[in-house]
Amino acid sequence: MAKEKMIDITVRMDDGSTKVFTEPSGISVSDIAKKTFKEKSSKYVGARSAGKLRELTRKLSSSCELEFITLDSVIGFDMYKRSLILLMLSAVDNLTEQKEGEYLVDVMYSLGKGFFCVINNHKDGGKLEITEEFAASIKAEMDRMVEADMKIEKKSVNTEDAIAEFSSRGMYDKAELFKYRRTSKTNMYMLDGYSDYFYGYMLPSTGYIKSYDIVPYADGLVLIIPDRKTLKCAPYTAPEKLYNVLRKSEDWGSALGITNVGKLNSVIAKGGMNNLMLVQEALMEKQIAEIADRIKDDGKQIVLIAGPSSSGKTTFSNRLSIQLQAHGLHPHPIAMDNFFKERSETPVDENGKYDFESLDAMDLELFNDSMARLLKGENVEIPTFDFLVGKKMFDGNYLKMENSDVLVVEGIHALNPASTESLPKDACFKIYISALTQLNIDEHNRISTTDTRLLRRIVRDARTRGNDAQRTISMWPSVRAGEEKNIFPFQEEADTMINSALIYELSAIKQFVEPLLFSVPQDSEEYYEAKRLLKFLDYFLGIDVQMVPINSLLREFIGGGCFKV
Repeated sequence: MAKEKMIDITVRMDDGSTKVFTEPSGISVSDIAKKTFKEKSSKYVGARSAGKLRELTRKLSSSCELEFITLDSVIGFDMYKRSLILLMLSAVDNLTEQKEGEYLVDVMYSLGKGFFCVINNHKDGGKLEITEEFAASIKAEMDRMVEADMKIEKKSVNTEDAIAEFSSRGMYDKAELFKYRRTSKTNMYMLDGYSDYFYGYMLPSTGYIKSYDIVPYADGLVLIIPDRKTLKCAPYTAPEKLYNVLRKSEDWGSALGITNVGKLNSVIAKGGMNNLMLVQEALMEKQIAEIADRIKDDGKQIVLIAGPSSSGKTTFSNRLSIQLQAHGLHPHPIAMDNFFKERSETPVDENGKYDFESLDAMDLELFNDSMARLLKGENVEIPTFDFLVGKKMFDGNYLKMENSDVLVVEGIHALNPASTESLPKDACFKIYISALTQLNIDEHNRISTTDTRLLRRIVRDARTRGNDAQRTISMWPSVRAGEEKNIFPFQEEADTMINSALIYELSAIKQFVEPLLFSVPQDSEEYYEAKRLLKFLDYFLGIDVQMVPINSLLREFIGGGCFKV
């Protein structure tokens, strides 16, 4: 009788210590978690090993080291959100099984602390009306499945078979996407008789999903997700202005015939990218021209622009200024960063480091006084902040407004009412800009707006600041925390929102960012994020960027533009 093969599993604990288990080959990651953490094992949802992520259901066949992932980590919470979507899809499939038609959920985009979804009837092209009662029935079915702690199972199938299954079930977005996949096998996840493809790993069972809600909104529903740290859902209020700009971008994508990556790849493969690029840029210019129209017609004297990192604020400000000039106005760009407090007055964060993203880091008294005096027609000296010495410099940069002059102010706090409390509201026009990706991988796999901005920033930081991808990825959590605190809460204060995402940009940026991501060391904390982004980019066909216009927002990141950035 053959002797059972034994393997050594080394578990790296949070405090840096290790535990070693000698176990039979074939033991699961979940079993190791239970042996290591006993009754606390349920807080762990996966593990990292030799530069790869491992689901709890993974069977171990050789000796290795494991570092477990908690549910409240970024990676763990992504698994939670993915599994939550699968749970909702399975619940809707159960509820619509007896209804006449072929109902499929489209997970459209992030809307505040939730995902906006619509339920389409692919048989007649209509949408299923989401009443309060039906939303409650979806939630009740999800609750039932969570209470039953149903397994989320994974199977590997031939890609050709997966394409055939997608087509037979009306999942045409997935079928088209997989025409451009180079892998012969595809992982499918199954829950309660429902199977689907997901980009990324899953939780092992529904019992791990504790908090969520379903509310009707517009012509669909919002799947509410909990806070990552507390895993509790807050009362939901839909950001209406954000929804409107997302819906407009969705309509543009539909008009162009491109709503997902598969359709984009088909356009590239058929040689239609040049026309698509020109139309997309024309739509962007049309948006900017319409904003300039409003500013002139309403007699606004101060334009305030805010948005998260890598949203294209600088290029947008320049393009808006050109449009304002075309309307007979004279724009004057002003950076709020020049109104920082002196370094000695700058607040510090909980780690004792200067918190430059805090509102308290701004000399709001001077900013408000300077803007108010300019509006009165006074001659005002505008400072330039010297970041090396940490002081404002007054070196003779005077400005006096004439009748047709407009101040174009850019800064992360520009939409915060506290920044402009001394200024007349009827003189201000507030703009929120962000890369609100209107493209999805397929019906059920979103492209995160955050991912688009991170990829933009990796390329720009490498080109203009000498930062490698590892450093940019390491800084991203603190950047995101600052946005959550200082930018997103005030986005609904805007008079208008502009979506800076370009339908073709990820196919263009792919060739610049992939070499940078491949350079991230395997033994670094940032390697897992770099690998995830590389896998994500593999869905896209690349394009030649020579035809990207020199005034495109994309040029702010890949270079070769006509504006100084």
